[in-house]
Amino acid sequence: MTLKHLSELKELLVDKPTSRLVLAAAQDHNSLTSALMAARDGFVEPILVGDKEAVQKIASDNNLDLSGLRMIHEPDNDMAVEIAVKMVRSNQADILMKGNVGTSSLLKAVLNKEWGLRSGALLSHFAIFEVEAYHKLIAVSDVAMNIAPNLQDKISIVNNSVACLNRLGIEMPKVAVLGAVEMVSENMQATLDAALLSKMNQREQIKNCLIDGPLAFDNAISLESARHKGIKSDVAGDTDLLIMPDIEVGNVLYKSLVFFAHSGVAAVILGATAPIVLTSRSDSDQAKYYSILLAAAIARPR
Repeated sequence: MTLKHLSELKELLVDKPTSRLVLAAAQDHNSLTSALMAARDGFVEPILVGDKEAVQKIASDNNLDLSGLRMIHEPDNDMAVEIAVKMVRSNQADILMKGNVGTSSLLKAVLNKEWGLRSGALLSHFAIFEVEAYHKLIAVSDVAMNIAPNLQDKISIVNNSVACLNRLGIEMPKVAVLGAVEMVSENMQATLDAALLSKMNQREQIKNCLIDGPLAFDNAISLESARHKGIKSDVAGDTDLLIMPDIEVGNVLYKSLVFFAHSGVAAVILGATAPIVLTSRSDSDQAKYYSILLAAAIARPR
């Protein structure tokens, strides 16, 4: 299966039960608006946990309809997050979404050893882009969670991302592990990691995908560029997933695609027992909306 547009996420939800989304510290205009958009379109059932008066004021000021929604009044943000996380853990909700609360506070609760959402896997950020210049959606990981991932971390990032793409119907995603060059160099750790990931995939230590690397960015996304450099690759020019060498490269690419290329994006945190919608403050309402749809598409059935 090939996805070309973020709007196709809606098609993946047609025959799937509506996901229950709990919005922690719900008194946030952008998060609340996007959650209500997704609810209006029938893709999620929002549960709002936060300061009830503040939520109602945002709704009143922006003509948002809260009728029929479950709302839990908790003005303390840390307590609101704890309630939301525990609701996901106890299967009262399928998706966790960050509202008006710091990322560190949310993740601290997610990783709580007693009542959090640990699965044993590494948490990683996954973003999928609709880029006008590319022939299909392209995913990028990790741009926001893991600062300087080592080889073991990258294995986890690949496994998280591939499992996500598999759930989106992409059975054998093509994975490009990026470096500054396409040749293996002992002086460039990213190229060594990329070569090891590629070999592990060949030996079926990493499954359900096709990995090649190291590949420079142009070789990963352009078959013509790869051919010009004499690179023979089944991934080059048809990549589904770009694996970043570190968070700086990933963050710059993410924001370049959004602000320079005006690309559409959806993003979630993977590796917990349920998908987490944790978007940037600079992300648009549309990006948050599609992030909710992405989370609903990969959420486990009730």
